[in-house]
Amino acid sequence: MLTVKINYNMVTTIQIKEDVKAALDRIKMFERETYNDVLERLLEDVRELDEETKKDIQKAIKEIESGKFKTHEQLETEMGF
Repeated sequence: MLTVKINYNMVTTIQIKEDVKAALDRIKMFERETYNDVLERLLEDVRELDEETKKDIQKAIKEIESGKFKTHEQLETEMGF
């Protein structure tokens, strides 16, 4: 029998690009907030998306990729602004 002990407080090192680190720095709510806390907040935001929202986002991405969109400039012209 194999017993595996899981330590949820384990710390690991990850590598990220400088621009990603800079983006995480900008997202910090306070200077000493850890990157782990920032990432947990971001993940929580992603988890909160319900299935319908995820489907809507995927549909919108496909429409944009297929060229089915209008720019702000096009809308301004059409609306007479």
